[in-house]
Amino acid sequence: MSYVIGVDFGTLSGRAVVVRVADGAELGSAVHEYPHAVLTDALPGGTRLGHDWALQVPADYVEVLQHAVPAAVAAAGIDPAQVIGIGTDFTACTMVPTTADGTPLNELPQFADRPHAYVKLWKHHAAQPQADRINQLAAKRGEPWLARYGGLISSEWEFAKGLQVLEEDPDVYAAMDRWVEAADWIVWQLTGSYVRNACTAGYKGIRQDGHYPSPEFLGELNPAFAGFVAAKLDQPIGLLGEAAGTLSARAAQWTGLPEGIAVAVGNVDAHVTSAAAQALEPGQMVAIMGTSTCHVMNGAEAAVVPGMCGVVDGGIVAGLWGYEAGQSGVGDIFAHYVPPTYTHEQLTELAAGQRPGEHGLLVLDWHNGNRSVLVDHELSGLVVGETLATRPEDVYRAVIEATAFGTRTIVEAFDRAGVPVHEFVVAGGLMKNALVMQIYADVLRRPLSVIGSDQGPALGSAIHAAAAAGAYPDVRAAAAVMGRKQDAVWRPDPEAGAVYDELFEEYTRLHDYFGRGENKVMRKLRAIRRRAVVS
Repeated sequence: MSYVIGVDFGTLSGRAVVVRVADGAELGSAVHEYPHAVLTDALPGGTRLGHDWALQVPADYVEVLQHAVPAAVAAAGIDPAQVIGIGTDFTACTMVPTTADGTPLNELPQFADRPHAYVKLWKHHAAQPQADRINQLAAKRGEPWLARYGGLISSEWEFAKGLQVLEEDPDVYAAMDRWVEAADWIVWQLTGSYVRNACTAGYKGIRQDGHYPSPEFLGELNPAFAGFVAAKLDQPIGLLGEAAGTLSARAAQWTGLPEGIAVAVGNVDAHVTSAAAQALEPGQMVAIMGTSTCHVMNGAEAAVVPGMCGVVDGGIVAGLWGYEAGQSGVGDIFAHYVPPTYTHEQLTELAAGQRPGEHGLLVLDWHNGNRSVLVDHELSGLVVGETLATRPEDVYRAVIEATAFGTRTIVEAFDRAGVPVHEFVVAGGLMKNALVMQIYADVLRRPLSVIGSDQGPALGSAIHAAAAAGAYPDVRAAAAVMGRKQDAVWRPDPEAGAVYDELFEEYTRLHDYFGRGENKVMRKLRAIRRRAVVS
């Protein structure tokens, strides 16, 4: 009997799962919380951070390997010698500035108090001014790669964050030999060799048809940025489901696993979940719903979908074009509206007793910016219709509905662009909330299938590990045996759907009014706040 390990590095913790290769059974798991969580206000030493910053400490990721992996193996009750491979996935775009040997710059004494020396987490949005300039220049020059990202590059991605480092801390930028996706950095730690994965290179690194943006383009942004790709970013590309290398002696000591077993090429949490949900065929959209939501789907051809996060050849599975879209805040927004005297469970129960439209509210779900389809992290949340009679459960339900409207906006954008969504599959923690699932089914006017695992990304990483170890010929074959999905678990209520059609029409009107430039008050408020903080 043989086993593989999947390790999912999330926003606040890392989870390891032991999976049986023969049938995908999950035999044991363990979670390790990051000791430093997310740094939004200050560094560990006290250095203050600005607005929209979100950093992490890379040593926390290594602790997951040291603690969660051995604990999961112990929980499974298996012999570690029977493990044949390990696969990992990460949040993205999460960037680690390192020296040439992979040492994170924050671990060097001279940079311990420098914010730009730390990991920039996916939800670090302080590079929006750099993203704006990238988009403006790319549009002006007619850069062909821009269409592959729906016409806009996000502040969350590699180039905007890298340009921010250069312009705000040139010393850190100069000392940075490698600008590394965390998905690749953790594989580097496991194998001792740096292989860049095709997924993040394509979606977050603007790599299309084997090329990155040109030195001429980058130099026009900033002359010192012209050599960014060649000097700090470019690296051999590993294809998804292949082995990046084998487990080093150091990593074997950390994990308790056999030295020399296969280590899969790094990947992104959302994208590996498609394999776990047996949703690799064109038109099967997987929504990984948690603190945020990522929507991924395969297509037979490349098409331009306005506001998509990208379309990448082989970005999810070999032989198909992988599409990505997303919402920057979902579960995080729900949590924001839970008063101290309430719980999610109480508000869910109270909100479930309401009929659609009963609370009289409409919300724009941009509390953490908008990823798709507007790709603008300067946007902010909005609640319309609130009165002195409005109760917490009213706002809570309206916020759930708003995120469903945001998802419908994404789905309809794909349909209009000729990339039809045939099946909507839900994964992630929010699939356990019956109210959320029913509202989404009603708003989308379509059934919802669900993944047959509570640990989709970790299972997906384990599936990629099985392929990398040679237990299956490829990821598709491994997913067919090891993945699982329950079809059409949630079905739409036509009467509720009719009400939501009306509300969605008003949502779309507000969406376009505040999000497409007619009213720029949200951006103006951000600018005023920045000036106030600086002064």
